[in-house]
Amino acid sequence: MKSITRIHGLDTLRALAILLVFMNHYVLFVTRRAPFSFLGEVGWVGVDLFFALSGYLIGNQIFAGMRSEDGFSLRTFYIRRFLRTLPAFYVVLALYALWPYFRAGLTLPPLWQFLTFTQNLDLMPGTAFSHAWSLCVEEQFYVLLPAVALLIAAMRRSLVWAWVAVAASFLGGMAIRSYLWNTQVGDSEGGFAYYNAIYYSSLCRFDDLVAGVALALLKNYHAGAWLRLTSRGNWALAAGLAVSALAFHLFWDDHYSYGMTVFGYPLLALGFTLLLVSALSPGSLLQKTAIPGAGKLALWSYAVYLTHKQFFLLLKPELAGWGVSTASWSGIGIMAAASLLGGWLLYAAVEVPFMKLRDRHFPGNQRPASTPAEPALSTW
Repeated sequence: MKSITRIHGLDTLRALAILLVFMNHYVLFVTRRAPFSFLGEVGWVGVDLFFALSGYLIGNQIFAGMRSEDGFSLRTFYIRRFLRTLPAFYVVLALYALWPYFRAGLTLPPLWQFLTFTQNLDLMPGTAFSHAWSLCVEEQFYVLLPAVALLIAAMRRSLVWAWVAVAASFLGGMAIRSYLWNTQVGDSEGGFAYYNAIYYSSLCRFDDLVAGVALALLKNYHAGAWLRLTSRGNWALAAGLAVSALAFHLFWDDHYSYGMTVFGYPLLALGFTLLLVSALSPGSLLQKTAIPGAGKLALWSYAVYLTHKQFFLLLKPELAGWGVSTASWSGIGIMAAASLLGGWLLYAAVEVPFMKLRDRHFPGNQRPASTPAEPALSTW
């Protein structure tokens, strides 16, 4: 596997994302008496942080490929993406499908929903592997984004149309959430209706992904604006922390209201995008600070995400039998150690070999020399 230069800021954000998700699932599925109750209650935003990171990283790959001399290969992009995400996912899915003990008594939705990445549509909370809903949203986005970018380019449209698509995505998401809240949720204070109609819905959850793509678009096609923006990395860090903290508080206080449903997700996307700007700004505190362990946790985060919740469900009765309180730091430590070990094993045994295979046969997203170049976005 080729050497990759690590960006400390991105590693920190990815490690933070999995920690937030860990705390949220701990509070939801293990005990609400955990000492990190506030962060546990709002820790679901870790998924949104993953979305923002993915939007930027994938968008940057696509736009950089479209600007390169060799051009962008849609086929190679899909192959690389699937070799990165699908093998570990399939291994975990096989555990759920073939090993009843691993399901911990939960009902597994039909396999075709996982295989087609449509499990998040009309998802029933409390089913086995329910947290794969976010991977479904990302995979749908991975398929859609390059096709939209190439369509705009093929129409010989300028960057104006790319930014119009970004703005339309935000406005469309807000309009869809408004309509669904009014017609299917109302003042029900969350529950099944909210999660089924809005929280798990692809059309309602693209805000962070689109924000990350917008940042990648800015980097690749507006060099002057990008340099000015990233020259103020510490200001971006302060603003990102302030906006994110505000979003956390508002969601914690009134998660299921109409206002937060419509406007809260774009606010969260703004906060995370500012943090991304800081992470990518040369010399910023976030970019230059290497937090011990964050790099490893970032590498293992996908595998940990896939497996940690099931370790919670399997270990919870075991800890009770051993007389270890799941609300104690010792119980949390055991859960965390099991999650890290399981994630590392999945990463080392499955992710690494397939990434080596990907880098050996598909080292980049460029098109083969014998194929025609894909169209590129034109300037203003």
